[in-house]
Amino acid sequence: MKSRRKITFRSGEANPPFSAWHTRGVLKPVTIFAVLCLGLFQSAFAHASDFFLPWRNPDRALVLDAYEHNSLDWQKIVQDRRIVGFIGKASDGLPPEYCTFADKGICGVSWRKYSVARELYLTRRQLARALGLKWGAYHLGRRGNPERQADHFVSYADPQPDEVIVLDLEMPEHEVFMTLDEAERFAARIYQKLERYPLLYANHRTAAAIAENRDEYPLLSRLKLWYARYKPGISGVFPMGNWESYTLWQFAYGGNCRKNCPYRVDGTPRDIDVNVLPMTVEEARLAWPFDGLLPVRSIEPEEPDTLPGPVYVNTETSSGAANGGGRHSDFVAEPDYNPEKTPETPPASDVNPAVSATLVQGPIVPTENPIRVEERIKRERERCRSTGYRDGANGPESC
Repeated sequence: MKSRRKITFRSGEANPPFSAWHTRGVLKPVTIFAVLCLGLFQSAFAHASDFFLPWRNPDRALVLDAYEHNSLDWQKIVQDRRIVGFIGKASDGLPPEYCTFADKGICGVSWRKYSVARELYLTRRQLARALGLKWGAYHLGRRGNPERQADHFVSYADPQPDEVIVLDLEMPEHEVFMTLDEAERFAARIYQKLERYPLLYANHRTAAAIAENRDEYPLLSRLKLWYARYKPGISGVFPMGNWESYTLWQFAYGGNCRKNCPYRVDGTPRDIDVNVLPMTVEEARLAWPFDGLLPVRSIEPEEPDTLPGPVYVNTETSSGAANGGGRHSDFVAEPDYNPEKTPETPPASDVNPAVSATLVQGPIVPTENPIRVEERIKRERERCRSTGYRDGANGPESC
């Protein structure tokens, strides 16, 4: 082997790390420029990563949320070390009318379902906490007295000081769901009962409406945001009102998990909701339950355009709501993200100002016998499975 020639520079340093680029011990200007650009790029990417496919970052914590009809294998779930917590569906609107279990009518059926759902909620909480997961509960806001709904949530969930509490605010413009004014009163009542404020679960359309009218909703606009949107990236969305960023981002649910899911958790069905946090598992454990209000943010003269995207109702999954149940992702915007066609680089902006918001009728609470409703839903699902899905002009829609 030939001996290498030892190169010595004026500084007296032999063979420095960038010796091939040194001239008389000084880095070439092009090298300095390249190193600076690389550092700036890495810094910018680190900041933007929480707004573009953050669930692909193995350092980012994940949270599951579910309602009573999701089947779960807890032993498999906890094998995924990124899962830091679980948020379960608790109360739904106003409490049902009390009936004895001997009642064979609609009242008895409703009360039995309610009792079983609450027993399942309490059992899941005990299991999750025993396995080391953080716990939380959400209330699905319906049209009607928000103070009574808040009392119902507190009685149903019995939230402990270390548990996340959430108001699930769906389409406030729809007559079935809680309005923004009612949601403001709900948050105030929760504070009266618990001396804590809930997180706010909302899709983009609802969050943007609150941000644009934050003076009218001084509490809602300062609640920490659980953001529901099914896109690979949300650059250009934040800051929005008082929200500098999201606290949780729900990126996966049954609608965009029919073939390839953005993220699959072993032990859960394909219609499970998966959420990402802009922090590590250790940081999430310390930050849980994300109490407190956000500060009022000073608005710059020009804010990023945050026009809402189209809103669709998944008629296959919204049947749960028609029976008085349903998980919150049944009602949010139909996914505009196909994991099979994920872009390789973040787009300049994920907001399309040309998109118009198209609303369709949401789920209606039936007045007919709930047993007949369930039979009709089963027949509808059988028909869906036999015919499959088709692509509509404005996005995917169920059969």
